[in-house]
Amino acid sequence: MGDIVPMIENVDIINLPTPKLLGVLKSPKCVLGDGQEIAVKRLQNASGHEQFMNEVLVIPKLQHNNLVRLLGCCIEGEEKLLVYEFMPNKSLDPEASKSLSWEKRFDIIHGIYRGLLYLHRDSRVKIIHRDLKTGNILLDANMNLKISDFRTAKIFDMNKDEDM
Repeated sequence: MGDIVPMIENVDIINLPTPKLLGVLKSPKCVLGDGQEIAVKRLQNASGHEQFMNEVLVIPKLQHNNLVRLLGCCIEGEEKLLVYEFMPNKSLDPEASKSLSWEKRFDIIHGIYRGLLYLHRDSRVKIIHRDLKTGNILLDANMNLKISDFRTAKIFDMNKDEDM
């Protein structure tokens, strides 16, 4: 936490359009002392604790090229941070997708399919994302997609009729 908090103390938090109370930082990236680029999500207040913990518990169980990697989390008092791999091409918003070739669009659709297939069938825990939208499809430096934002995801035990 000591390395990360000084980088983000003076950065404004963007409020999400829905009252989920988990913000993202305006800075395009944070750089650790070793040069590693990271993205940081910061819990705005205690009422988003359940969604924060959902990401902390769900993402580490997932290992797939088309899912964002959670590098760590920091919890110190009321301060709660999620540290992710940095995605320099940001999200697949409608404006960004206009400049993509049809071949790249197909690659992105195929990557979404592979990521969802992994979540629903191939991972050791079965997960329903529940908030898949262009803003939660992130693009790395090579324009490869990563599905992100597992705050509202549900983990299912296939041996039971109800979710966990």
